[in-house]
Amino acid sequence: MAGSAAVLEDGSLISRLDRGLLKAEQLLALLSGLAVFSLMILAVVSVGGRNAANAPLPGYVDWIEQIMPLIAFMGIAYVQRQGGHIRMDIFIGALKGRALWLFELVSVVLILLLILALVWGSWSHFLRSFDFAAPWWSRDSSIDIGLPIWPAKLLAPVAFAVLALRLLLQAWGYGRALVLGLEAPVAVPLIQSAAEQAAAEADQMQGHDTSGSGQG
Repeated sequence: MAGSAAVLEDGSLISRLDRGLLKAEQLLALLSGLAVFSLMILAVVSVGGRNAANAPLPGYVDWIEQIMPLIAFMGIAYVQRQGGHIRMDIFIGALKGRALWLFELVSVVLILLLILALVWGSWSHFLRSFDFAAPWWSRDSSIDIGLPIWPAKLLAPVAFAVLALRLLLQAWGYGRALVLGLEAPVAVPLIQSAAEQAAAEADQMQGHDTSGSGQG
């Protein structure tokens, strides 16, 4: 299962690239969160309209289909950066040093190969839907109100491409740690122990308390 992880930073090139990519990942994660909120608003409008005036939101299912890729794909690169994806830590937690970095490097490279295949496949799927000469640039549309489907299909290769960049950075980070024998490499998620998690949470809470006191 996934645990809490920390990502160290310094002034190296890989760390600067990590922080730059993080900004894009945070933006995509924010869009994903806004999509969840918009889905709640659509549900309220549709149910409220049905109950109040027997007039639910037209194309409610079509809009859900358009929003779901935002929710499903946009946050995956950010979660990968934070080390939040589900995995088994029992075996990995017993490894140390170069053995750990080798295992992590192999895992990341295998995931990267899969994601590159998904980028190619999802991009091809998007191209089959997109056509400049067609109305709304779309060869297909939703069933109820005829929304073009290509925008939703474009989200998958975009999200997977950002994830591929994150995996490339992490492969670089683990490879660098393996070659140099680093104990705490930058730009990769380092699994924290229970004590480290508690200390990090205490520091975060202390920062909120200090901020609140300053505003008062």
